[in-house]
Amino acid sequence: MTHDADRSSDRDPTEPVEVQRYGPTPQREAYRSTWQAAPAWSSRPARRSPAVTVRRGLGALPVIVIAIVAGIASGALSAVAVSNLMAEPVPQVGVAPAATPDADRVSDVRIDESSAVIDAVDRVAPAVVTIRTQGDGLLRASGTGSGVIYDESGWILTNRHVVEDASALTIILNDGRSFDGTVYGIDTLTDLAIVTIDGEDLPTAPIGTSMGLQPGQLAIAIGNPLGYENTVTTGIVSGLGRQITASDASQTSAETLRNLIQTDAAINPGNSGGPLVNSAGQVIGINTAVSTNAQGLGFAIPIDVARPIMDQALAGDPLTRPWIGVYYVPVSAAIADEQDLPVDAGALIGTTDGGSSPIFAGSPAEAAGLRVGDVIVAVDDVQITMEHDLSTLILPHAPGDTITLRVLRDNSVREIDVTLGELPADN
Repeated sequence: MTHDADRSSDRDPTEPVEVQRYGPTPQREAYRSTWQAAPAWSSRPARRSPAVTVRRGLGALPVIVIAIVAGIASGALSAVAVSNLMAEPVPQVGVAPAATPDADRVSDVRIDESSAVIDAVDRVAPAVVTIRTQGDGLLRASGTGSGVIYDESGWILTNRHVVEDASALTIILNDGRSFDGTVYGIDTLTDLAIVTIDGEDLPTAPIGTSMGLQPGQLAIAIGNPLGYENTVTTGIVSGLGRQITASDASQTSAETLRNLIQTDAAINPGNSGGPLVNSAGQVIGINTAVSTNAQGLGFAIPIDVARPIMDQALAGDPLTRPWIGVYYVPVSAAIADEQDLPVDAGALIGTTDGGSSPIFAGSPAEAAGLRVGDVIVAVDDVQITMEHDLSTLILPHAPGDTITLRVLRDNSVREIDVTLGELPADN
């Protein structure tokens, strides 16, 4: 999702922003307490002082002396009693224990969360770049996207749709430096691309892993939405293993993206290609799409999906992906019930529209003898799930590797070896 710099609806970040107010804040009436605090000391009725009998024959002076001595003694005893009360814990009858320790921990958590976001941004933001693309004016307009430097030699990971078909790239760093960018390669599997720049002392972002992510954990998106450079938004990991059909801005083409991270961190035009970061300041995904029909539905490509092509680029190899050569439908409980399958997870070889053949002619799948209706349930003994589907499990492999598929056919299980091919660029 790129920000189109030529569209009249795109605003200049320096222009004032109109804020709609929802009416004046009503004034509060003076608050009058309807309750009273408990007394600071004991609420028991005060005892009356016993009457003092004065013996005849004593003058006023002895009485005064006796009163002074009694007062001193009483004060000393009271001081001892108060001291003992302060030294010993006071039992709380019918009252919940004091919440001070929990309150302190809550305060600490809040401070830690805030500090974690700040620290994570400090680690990653210097490596987040603005990518300005120049179009040919016919098939592609100029626009703006984001990217992240993952190697100090000038290697940048971004979205394919940010840089594809651009006639020129300008890469602007967080420190203000500007470089001409070159597209090293376009991913043939998903919406990713590698761009290079020639510079020195380049900042890099720590690369984490998307393995083990859990819904609910903190997610931080950094990018350049609508020209606002290094904008930070926060949210959570809302879901994993999501599948969407993403279309371009012109609505002329669409592609299916699988195994995505769903997040409610705000993602807007211009965020595409920027990093999704965890609380440790590590890149866990690349922001790629957002729902236009709802709020808080953003999607990122897991960094583990991107890692193979990142390594290929560093090695100077062309960007390639392994390929089996089948169309498949991820098996869910609903699909299993509809197709009367004995499993509720796997990859059902077939298409949902019943159109073209689900097995490509001359593909590794055809050579291995896979058939329409086969259900692939595991790759090298790793079970296929909705979060880890067939394409995800073959990603760590390279074209030419041989993998073993566990296949369910006619209610029987068999092992089939497949030598992976190279995913065609026009797949």
